[in-house]
Amino acid sequence: MNSKDQNMQTAPFVELLAVPAALAKNPLFDIIVEDKINIQNYCNALIAKILELKQSQFPAFIDYQFNQVKNPEVWICKLEKLLANNEAIFSSKTAMSRYNKMYFLIEKKRSELQSLRVIDTKPKATKRQINADTDDRYFSFFEAKSYINSLDNFNDKIIYLMDEIFEYNQADIVSLNNKLQPYDKQCNQLIEQLQIMRKVKNDFEKENQEKTNAETSSNIPFQKIKLNGPTNIITNAFKQMMVDVKPNGKPYIQGKIKDISQIICLIFDDEKGEPLSQATVQTYLSPNRTDKDPNNDIKVRF
Repeated sequence: MNSKDQNMQTAPFVELLAVPAALAKNPLFDIIVEDKINIQNYCNALIAKILELKQSQFPAFIDYQFNQVKNPEVWICKLEKLLANNEAIFSSKTAMSRYNKMYFLIEKKRSELQSLRVIDTKPKATKRQINADTDDRYFSFFEAKSYINSLDNFNDKIIYLMDEIFEYNQADIVSLNNKLQPYDKQCNQLIEQLQIMRKVKNDFEKENQEKTNAETSSNIPFQKIKLNGPTNIITNAFKQMMVDVKPNGKPYIQGKIKDISQIICLIFDDEKGEPLSQATVQTYLSPNRTDKDPNNDIKVRF
């Protein structure tokens, strides 16, 4: 990484969809990261892509990324934040032209997404279900909750609600529905509810997994292997074998994260001799959770 990359500011992208050049399905529009896929390397590669592409290719690039990510609206907001954080990189006349072109497309795409969201949200809010009005838009918790229920990813739900709270607090409100709670208060309450439900769900899953592990342990025909170090060292070894592609074009091992996590939990106990948490192991195995990987000085290398 050069000094320019080291000084580059990041934006909090939720989805880091990048690939090594050898695995790129579309080398022109894929985000190429040869090193560890983390937020810094992803943002560096994204800025580099914007500087490399022809301006005429920007619309197709954005459309391609939209088809890759689960939540295009969140992704494009983070792209806008990334550009704003690194405006100095686009100081030359040619680069500034790229900067302005990309900003124009971001605004255009955001407007298209918001229009689709209003059209597609069912049921649509009635006047009584609108918390507040501005000159540009209205805020309806009824619609926001309906949209949240259509999302599968927990992080996407939280980010959407936080974005809505931010927009509401920055908006110039022209009218309020005093029969409803403030929009930001309802959004915050929903965030709290989602976090509580997630914790309860995780507790149930942990309890069920521990019960399954206990039942399985009593039936397996061998002594489980005890780990004398952090769990993420063994999971990272498996993750490398699942992700790293060999000369034949295939990884060392191939299987679903859920299945491999079950195998790991079946074979190994933690440092205290206790069964491993399958939910934790699955998190460690996720290619996107590089924050859970061990430090380079202690990880197993192949």
